[in-house]
Amino acid sequence: MEILDALLLGIIQGLTEFLPVSSSGHLELGKAILGDTSVPEESLLFTVVLHFATALSTIVIFRKDIWEILRGLLQFKWNEETKFSLKIIISMIPAALIGLFFEEELEQLFGGSIMLVGFMLIITALLLWLADKAKNTAKKVSYSNAFVIGISQAIAMLPGISRSGATISTSVLLGNDKTKAARFSFLMVVPLILGKIAKDLLSGELTHTGNTTSLAIGFVAAFISGLFACTWMISLVKKSKLRYFAIYCLIVGIIAIIVSYYS
Repeated sequence: MEILDALLLGIIQGLTEFLPVSSSGHLELGKAILGDTSVPEESLLFTVVLHFATALSTIVIFRKDIWEILRGLLQFKWNEETKFSLKIIISMIPAALIGLFFEEELEQLFGGSIMLVGFMLIITALLLWLADKAKNTAKKVSYSNAFVIGISQAIAMLPGISRSGATISTSVLLGNDKTKAARFSFLMVVPLILGKIAKDLLSGELTHTGNTTSLAIGFVAAFISGLFACTWMISLVKKSKLRYFAIYCLIVGIIAIIVSYYS
């Protein structure tokens, strides 16, 4: 992969990881446009590295929240931080199961299937549109809500389904406060990404790095743009602007299907 391509894909990942437009879907579209001919395993490696970069940007933005959660856990008390941590663990179960038992099948979807990405973006658009119509409340995420949101996160492993869009929309449709839904959505993915990186390192899947320079540039680009996008997204969720992202996903999804059909 060329250095310029890695830079552009890193920026795409950083911007779209937090905005509800599907980072994985845009990465696949970006690879198709740039002519990326990587085999599925190498393509997935680059995707994992970029997701790791945005996970770090999430940690930086929510460092105070994460520190409070860790401090609460270290106190060994049944407090709000402990309850929140348990909800995060519950939300991880569906995606963790999919990752463990269907990893090979999932990898094959990251090979430039533009038609699939197009249809999944349309589904994302529908979710965002429905969530935008929901009334805001002061309700917190419950334990049962956490599991349902976790199912949405598992489904969002498909390229084209926005993880943040699916989880925030699901949370809002369950009647939760939009700001709390965004916070939960951003924090719940961090353990999964870090766990995925650790698993791949231990299994030796990341020993073949290909172009290390391209990976490094993509990582830095995703991290910096992710810091910007995360801060921006928090503000957008508070202002209830999901409908605009729904329109965007619908347009891009339709274009992707048309291009794929005639190519």
